[in-house]
Formats: sequence, structure tokens, C-alpha cells
Amino acid sequence: MIFRFRVILDNDTEEDVFRDLEIRESDTMEDLHNIITQSFGFDGLEMASFYISDDEWNQGEEIAMFDMSEADNPVKVMSNTIIKDVVHEASTKLIYVYDFLKMWTFYVELAEIVEEAEGTDYPNLMFVHGQIPDNAPEKSFEADDLDDYDEFEDGLDMDDYDDLEFDENWN
Repeated sequence: MIFRFRVILDNDTEEDVFRDLEIRESDTMEDLHNIITQSFGFDGLEMASFYISDDEWNQGEEIAMFDMSEADNPVKVMSNTIIKDVVHEASTKLIYVYDFLKMWTFYVELAEIVEEAEGTDYPNLMFVHGQIPDNAPEKSFEADDLDDYDEFEDGLDMDDYDDLEFDENWN
């Protein structure tokens, strides 16, 4: 079977940027990583990871490019993980992060499962919409939105030790 994915750049630009891809369900997550990087014009030399996601796009279990796991905390590796073992009709969404310094982030969603078309080479780039910007979109974190947040708003003067009720002869 062939999985058709839509890969959408998480960005705040005016134009949507996405690619529609086809890949065999029996290919690896590394194969999916390769077609994504190629279709967006990346050289593929930076670190990347997939994350299994739920319907609200919450980041779940990691599928890493390389095995950097610790003995008691194994991590799935792209080259050893078959696409159909991660993505299926009950779990259709992934988050893909490319280049952890620039944090290119993509939403990857299984759109359709179809029969293999005779004469088509897979993986296959089906459709291109929009151009990727020169720089990765900046991420906005919840704490950034809290302009009035002051971690020291308790009113204590850290240089005034008399008000701290500390008994210096406690021992």
C-alpha cells in the first residue's frame, strides 16, 4: 500500500508552505525523512526527529535519526522503524523537526492510503505549494506572551537579610 502524506511547514508567513508525498507503507521513517528534506530543498545533513502526535498536535514518542538512548530508556531509530508500524488509520499525525539549531518544524499527516500505481517510482513528490522561507519561523512560547510576568513579584528584597527571618545561630 502507498501512504500519501501532507507535510506542512509550521510558520507564520502569509503563504502556506506544504508538500504532498507518496511513500510505501513498508519503507522506513528514514526514507520519509529523506523525501521530506529533498522536497523542501534541505541538504539532509542536519539532525532530525519525528514525534508521534495526537489530534491536537501534542509531541509524543520520539523517533530519532541516531540511537542516542540510554540503557534503560530506548529510543526508536528512523532507519529501523517501518512507517506502517508508526502511522496508520488510528494514528495519522507526526511532528517532524529538522535542524535542532534552527528548529524547522513540520506537521506530517497521513491523508490517504491507496494502491500502488504501476509505473510510479516511490517515494514520489506529488504536489508542491509555497516556497520555504530563508530562515526558520521563530517559535512563540507561552512564557513569551506573559509580558507582565515577574518572577520576583513577591516583594522580597534579596539584599535585605534582616527581613528573611533567618536564624544565623540555628545549629
